Amino acid sequence: MNLKIYTVSGAPRGWRALLGMAFKGLDYEVKYLEASKGEHKASDFLAINPRGTVPVLEVDGVLIRDSLAILAWLDHQYPQHPLFGNTPEIAANIWQITTECNDYLRAAINDVFTPILVLGETLPESGTEKREELDAAVERLHKECRYLNNLLNDNCCFGSASPSAADAIIFPEISLVHRAIEKKHHHMEEIGLASFDKDYPQIEIWRNHIAAQEGVLKTMPIHWVT
Repeated sequence: MNLKIYTVSGAPRGWRALLGMAFKGLDYEVKYLEASKGEHKASDFLAINPRGTVPVLEVDGVLIRDSLAILAWLDHQYPQHPLFGNTPEIAANIWQITTECNDYLRAAINDVFTPILVLGETLPESGTEKREELDAAVERLHKECRYLNNLLNDNCCFGSASPSAADAIIFPEISLVHRAIEKKHHHMEEIGLASFDKDYPQIEIWRNHIAAQEGVLKTMPIHWVT
């Protein structure tokens, strides 16, 4: 069974699927699309996914066009190293964390970092409406990170004793925070996110643990490591 995934380097939703396959120890092929060239909106890709979004997993002619659907499919097709747990209670916990972070953490990260990392905008001036919107987004991000830091306690993974779908959802988001600290440190200082690892020590321990898992390095955005 050949696994081929279409994604954009650094796109959190596509990264989730890569992590799911890595956690299961699967071999896969990646087709990276260049968003800056509009390749995800080109006719040949729209024939695969009319929505023009990533990721898409192609498996022997079958197309799966959503990150959560891909993770769920992987768990049914390859039950080893379950992403959604092996008991009803664990599954419920993982699904709850997964859906919460898919909604709230993803939205906060997007609102804070799309202008800074993707669009390359300067920070809005203090007192402006745009700055107030950014500050509100930063506070939403802090709220989600406080929740996750407390949720981890001394656990190495979210919702399970081994890497799960929740970890696959959260890891790309937290990695984007660290990418911004690396590339836009002054901006991050100004909005109060430069000391992220000290503010959220349990998340930092967890991030290093996930990063050290076999196969995770291969999932890293290619424009980060080249």
